[in-house]
Amino acid sequence: MRALGDYGSVQVCFVGSGDAFGSGGRYQTCIRVTSGDQVVLVDCGATSLAALRSQGIEPQSVDAVALTHLHGDHFGGLPFLILDGQFSRRNRPLRVYGPPGTRERLTDAMETLFPGSSEVSRRFAVPVVELEPGGSADLGQLRLRCWQVIHASGAPALAVRVEDGTSSFAYSGDTEWTPALVQVADGASLFAVEAYTFEKPVRYHLDYRTLEAQRPDLTAARTVLTHMSADMLGHLPEAEFPAAHDGLVLDL
Repeated sequence: MRALGDYGSVQVCFVGSGDAFGSGGRYQTCIRVTSGDQVVLVDCGATSLAALRSQGIEPQSVDAVALTHLHGDHFGGLPFLILDGQFSRRNRPLRVYGPPGTRERLTDAMETLFPGSSEVSRRFAVPVVELEPGGSADLGQLRLRCWQVIHASGAPALAVRVEDGTSSFAYSGDTEWTPALVQVADGASLFAVEAYTFEKPVRYHLDYRTLEAQRPDLTAARTVLTHMSADMLGHLPEAEFPAAHDGLVLDL
């Protein structure tokens, strides 16, 4: 294990570590990744604004949001984050990165939740960059890379990796097992991976037993479980991987 002084400059905070249904009283997926003065959210589930505020994190500190897929528990908080910026008089861009279809889905969500909100003139821009699987984007101090995984959401679902050249955070998103996860986790400082159930197969999701069987191929320095159902939460004492929880902060 590395000494504290050997860690890089990336910090990861699991603002929300829960599934779509709030199992265990957890907030939906929202992971804050910081490097220097840059703040990126990896996913922004519908409960994210409340989760950020409950942990004393200023929503307007967020520079960019990287979405793994377009289900409400992973992107449904984005309209609220944008509207909060509008009413808080935000004056710098909020950049959004996601799979193909993100721009249209975001517009539709804003119009469904707050009619007319997608066309309002704001003090800040919300540029949307749609990333094809295998693509990458420079976020400033951080770089975003993505791989396609297996999860039906009306658009390609992605696993992502955020890195600063020294440290890297990898995240599976929601997916059933796919060899792409081996590439995502390869050499990562931290790999956060879905363990939705303990051993029951659920289509488009990953169970712990399947993940455990693939452990020899996962070469991340550290692996933590996230996006767990009540079933998986009840089996945590049997899991060898540690589990994330809301508010968990890890320095990479």
